[in-house]
Amino acid sequence: MSPILTKSYDFSAKLRILLVIIYSFLKYTLNALNLNAVSLNQNFNMKKNLCIAFVMLIALSSCDAIDELTKFDLDYEINFTIPPTTIINTPFDLITPDITTNSDASFESNNTRENLIESIKLKQLKLLLNAPDDGDFNFLKEVHVYIEAEGIDEVEIANVYDLENNNLSTLELDVLDEELKEFIKKDNYNLRITTITDETINETHDITVSTIFRVDAEIFGI
Repeated sequence: MSPILTKSYDFSAKLRILLVIIYSFLKYTLNALNLNAVSLNQNFNMKKNLCIAFVMLIALSSCDAIDELTKFDLDYEINFTIPPTTIINTPFDLITPDITTNSDASFESNNTRENLIESIKLKQLKLLLNAPDDGDFNFLKEVHVYIEAEGIDEVEIANVYDLENNNLSTLELDVLDEELKEFIKKDNYNLRITTITDETINETHDITVSTIFRVDAEIFGI
């Protein structure tokens, strides 16, 4: 399944904040320079210090903005099914079909390439219940999600423990801080989902796994 590319940063919001800071700083500077009680030498030193601080502020803001330019998100979705079961409190595994990364095309569309990728980590993982229509995740007690790819040892990327009966049809798991760039560089990967139920289920449950990976890369021209 092809990824959906998103840009998660909001440059207009950052620009507005930066302009407010610059305006406030300049206003303070002008007021300070107009103080009659300040001697010429003190006034000169104050201007020098304020200019240095102002330059540092601009530099730091620019670095943050450039850093955000080198990051983007990759979204993937895959479906799996939990069959009816009368077994409770016993782990059982489900393996998803292969998930196609289209990583080369994804990197190219974001002005980078595989050898420039610095880090890829999971940002969000959700389970979405599609069927039955009146179903929920009350039957789940615990969930673990692992990522697998050819030639790489599997890694646990998300989990959730001690689920309560809250009648939820969407479940967001706790994400683990694992480096995953070698998996996403592959042509495809799959997920192994381990679940523990505390209720029997009489119907097949169709579930979508929705994932967002955060990519940090060197970008051409930056």
